[in-house]
Amino acid sequence: MNELRDKEEQYNEYLKYKKPENHRSTFQNLLSFIGVGIVGFVCAFMFYNVFVGHPAVNTEGIRKLSFKDRFIKKEKKGFNIPFFSKRQNLLVLGVDSNGSDTDKFRGTRSDTILLMNIDPASHSINAISIPRDSKVYLADDHGVQKINHAHAIGGVELTKKTVEDTLGVKVDRYIVINTDGVRKLVDTIGGIPVYVEKPLNYDDYSGKLHIHLDKGVHVLNGIEAEGFLRFRHDGLGDIGRTSRQQWFLKSLLDTIQKPSVIPQIPEALKIAMTYIKTDMTLYELSHFAALMRDIDMDSVEVATLPGKPSTKGVISYWILDPEKTQEVIDRLIYRVKPESAEKLSVGIMYTGKKEDAAMEVKERLEEFGYDVNCLGKGRLPHPQIIAHKQTVSSDIISKLKRKIPEIRNMQFVYDPNKQYCQQSDFTIILSE
Repeated sequence: MNELRDKEEQYNEYLKYKKPENHRSTFQNLLSFIGVGIVGFVCAFMFYNVFVGHPAVNTEGIRKLSFKDRFIKKEKKGFNIPFFSKRQNLLVLGVDSNGSDTDKFRGTRSDTILLMNIDPASHSINAISIPRDSKVYLADDHGVQKINHAHAIGGVELTKKTVEDTLGVKVDRYIVINTDGVRKLVDTIGGIPVYVEKPLNYDDYSGKLHIHLDKGVHVLNGIEAEGFLRFRHDGLGDIGRTSRQQWFLKSLLDTIQKPSVIPQIPEALKIAMTYIKTDMTLYELSHFAALMRDIDMDSVEVATLPGKPSTKGVISYWILDPEKTQEVIDRLIYRVKPESAEKLSVGIMYTGKKEDAAMEVKERLEEFGYDVNCLGKGRLPHPQIIAHKQTVSSDIISKLKRKIPEIRNMQFVYDPNKQYCQQSDFTIILSE
């Protein structure tokens, strides 16, 4: 607990160093209304099928600026490059409803914040979820607030600049989705199959939100998808909800690549043009879509910015851990290659019905020279492989997936925080 307080005090000192005055009061907490930013992929996929083939692309590196430098560097030098001639950072925002029939993007909070790194050379995508409650200094002298307030105050431009200043990265393009369109898009493409890891039940009559999902595999319609993505009353708050966003993301990416989606293109285009806002041109969207068709969905690596919940005051902040956050940025944005490890340790966690599968995976891992130093049963989230150290590369996990059928379709997550097997380099979660 003392260590947590020290980290929070250190983080607050960073914020004071940046701008010690003019801190504005934070907005009152509202029930979040989620919009999955990655729904923008649907729009891009459609444009591809209608307009284009595969463009030729090449890649170069991106300039690196440390997350820690954000606290001591006020101005950063930018650069202009043709879209998709290099690795690109795409900011995807899901904003809540403002009840307006005019501008659907004015005065809305960004309840989903996703930073995607797209590499056209390797046809790969990495994605970082930024918790909406992250305590940051908003750009342009707007003081210390939750990062999701940036869009309500200054729209996508203020959000973009705040993300750049906080993480020390360059945001090249953005896509913003109003959540009123999420239900329509999900219904249009025939629903999204998702494993619900535990019963989700919540009623908010004033907010007209009713969430009732049983444990198990569901093909979620639009209303059910909204409930699944908005739910945050499970003790994990925004972090549990962020994890569900990531699971939903993988399933959505799988779904939009199916041929059955193609007949829905005209209707989905109408929805997309109403509820999606972007600074990408039609030409750029078509290039984006061409890349998307060749993405290996099992190689997509995701992470949530590491940190801890605030232990002070009445406002629920997520306090970012500077060092671990930098690790995530280095790995997923700058694609820093980890040093190879001679021998990696593995933890296996499983639910009751997956005990036989866990023993089979353990046997196979040991055959390949891995040290299985943790084996446990319990209530677990969605099936996934969680890397805890930089030495666990996506290449290593991809090779294991090809060799071990039981883990072949699992999502790959990078999380330096160890929630399950404390002494393992990575953890395999086997659940229904």
